[in-house]
Amino acid sequence: MFIPTVHAESNTEVLLQFIKENPLGILITGIDSTSQDFLQCTHVPFVLDLPGTESPAAQLRAHIAKQNPQVKAMIEKTENGKPSGVFSLDQDVLVVFNGRHDHYVTPKYYTETKPDTGKVVPTWNYSAVQIYGKLSMYYDSKTSEAGEFLAKQMRDLSEQCERGIMGFTGGEKPQPWKVADAPERYIELMQRNIVGIKIEVCKIEGKFKMSQGMRQGDRDGVVRGLERLGGETGAAISALVKDRGELHDQKKALKSSQK
Repeated sequence: MFIPTVHAESNTEVLLQFIKENPLGILITGIDSTSQDFLQCTHVPFVLDLPGTESPAAQLRAHIAKQNPQVKAMIEKTENGKPSGVFSLDQDVLVVFNGRHDHYVTPKYYTETKPDTGKVVPTWNYSAVQIYGKLSMYYDSKTSEAGEFLAKQMRDLSEQCERGIMGFTGGEKPQPWKVADAPERYIELMQRNIVGIKIEVCKIEGKFKMSQGMRQGDRDGVVRGLERLGGETGAAISALVKDRGELHDQKKALKSSQK
């Protein structure tokens, strides 16, 4: 990902929180295969495990269908194409997470530069985080290690989405749906048809492209213009442009004071 300094976010805690708030990632692999395309991607929601006693590095967990071509390509890399309960890929994988909101920015918003020189062009404001990591696949739910991983993964992801996204927390709100609410035999059949994915995060980077590089008057014009659009996306990007612009100015002032 091209990350100009003005758009870069280097705070790991901020990047990990971004993933927690935007859990739908795009898992990307490049694998030489005799039957599948070299490049494969899958959109899948992830559970993020922060660094702790179990692992010094952050980890991502997910599950995808066994019939997924990306899974088939990975399986070719196992011995004789017959995976055991758990196996790992030698090559790194890439996962991309996009922010919830993005928007086109018209040059008409640049109220300082457009009237001054006219040297303005359209752009698109967005935010994204990507990780590189080592992938382990939990293939056979009949084995204890893979079976336990898949059961935990399904429980954790369901709770994350039911509580964090839907707001089903109990009490005055509806109780969250639980995996245990479904018939046990049905869940067993579902687990046989999926594989578990665990990715140890080796590198994380991100960007918030929110007009930080524009002149103050132009940034103010973008904030006002997007705010006038109304709606959730206009309001969200307008606020991000304002916040990220102020953060950029603070960092710039701090850097100047240290010279």
